[in-house]
Amino acid sequence: MSAGSANLMNIEHLCLRYTTMETKRQKQVAQVIKRNFSDVLQQEGRYIYDDALVTVTNVMVSPDLSLAKIYLSVYNTENKQAVILKLEEYHQRLKQIFAHRIRKKVRRVPAFDLYLDDTLDEMYRLNALFDELGQSKAGQSEEE
Repeated sequence: MSAGSANLMNIEHLCLRYTTMETKRQKQVAQVIKRNFSDVLQQEGRYIYDDALVTVTNVMVSPDLSLAKIYLSVYNTENKQAVILKLEEYHQRLKQIFAHRIRKKVRRVPAFDLYLDDTLDEMYRLNALFDELGQSKAGQSEEE
């Protein structure tokens, strides 16, 4: 076996490892995290990011339940990344409050990373493009 094919097999193995379906327990823990982190944001958020509205849209949990990726949507502000950075500044405090809330619901409190979920913004952008495209086609058919 050549080195190139060995690397290819190794990459395929890694891809398969991380694209497997979530287990029932992963989904349960993700829901607990989503519900409780939303409450933490509701309780502490107004002190951190002022007027912005932040919602938890999705939570992905690693197979060993030790790491959670929390996806957040940010509304009512132009600079969404600044809100995420502000939340990262208060990461330790958020984790402390979050851990206090879920300590009796999970064996080990997972570490978490915060990510900006811009799927809704992308959807609005695409809808605007499709509307614009539809209007230009309607304008062309009227001219003919």
